[in-house]
Amino acid sequence: MESASQDINLNSPNKGLLSDSMTDVPVDNAAASARTCAPEGLTLAEEEELRSELAKVEEEIGTLRQVLAAKERHCGELKRKLGLTPLDGLKQNLSKSWHDVQVSNAYKKTQETLSQAGQKTSAALSNVGSVISRKLGDMRNSATFKSFEDRVGTIKSRVVGSRENSTDGLHSPPGAGDKPPQDNAPF
Repeated sequence: MESASQDINLNSPNKGLLSDSMTDVPVDNAAASARTCAPEGLTLAEEEELRSELAKVEEEIGTLRQVLAAKERHCGELKRKLGLTPLDGLKQNLSKSWHDVQVSNAYKKTQETLSQAGQKTSAALSNVGSVISRKLGDMRNSATFKSFEDRVGTIKSRVVGSRENSTDGLHSPPGAGDKPPQDNAPF
């Protein structure tokens, strides 16, 4: 490393990436010698081979992280030059995701099930409406309802008749007070 008092920038885009100066850090020999006994079932030679392979894989991972970071920077520069904003990318991702959802089997099955449920609900409500309409028609034709309707008509004619008598004939046409008005409405 360059110096022990070097500042670490946690906001750096390279945060978490291995730098060239970090790949040459010496290994503590005391810690390495403490692990002299091989894990169960492995010989010392097999353990060394596995450790060597592990070191290579970790080095490849570091290299791939550096390459990925460089590609992401290049991608960002290209998007900036093209005038693409993160919002455009989000819109595109949402649009693609919604399309993927719509073509999925789960969505199609759910849509079909809800459609069938809606049709059954509509049919049931139609049947309920028919039954209620029929029952109201039956009730209107019943003797009790006819009697009630006649009483309301009688009360209405008395109220209308008393109003006509109190107006002194100023607003009623001639002969209008001679007979009660003919109203065929039930109420």
